[in-house]
Amino acid sequence: MSYAQHLLADQRLLLLKALEQAAGYTLPERLLGAFLQSMAAPLAADALRVQLAWLEEAGLVSVSQIGDGASAQWTAALTPRGMDAARGIARVPGVARPLP
Repeated sequence: MSYAQHLLADQRLLLLKALEQAAGYTLPERLLGAFLQSMAAPLAADALRVQLAWLEEAGLVSVSQIGDGASAQWTAALTPRGMDAARGIARVPGVARPLP
């Protein structure tokens, strides 16, 4: 696995961990991006949406969109499978496992 792939896997885990700790297991993309930046793993806004779409396709989050076009706001919600991946109970290729 390349460095870039490791970094993406870590960023995906961080997104899941942020949602795990959020009230209602839901956060808007703006706060998810700020969280990644605070963890020294920043993503550009379009790259964050790519990763949220990847997590949704894997069944780890559900994404809802408010508005249309460039001004649309995304919100991600953790699924039960995403909770299991965040806690290291389920293994998902492409998502790092949390350290013990």
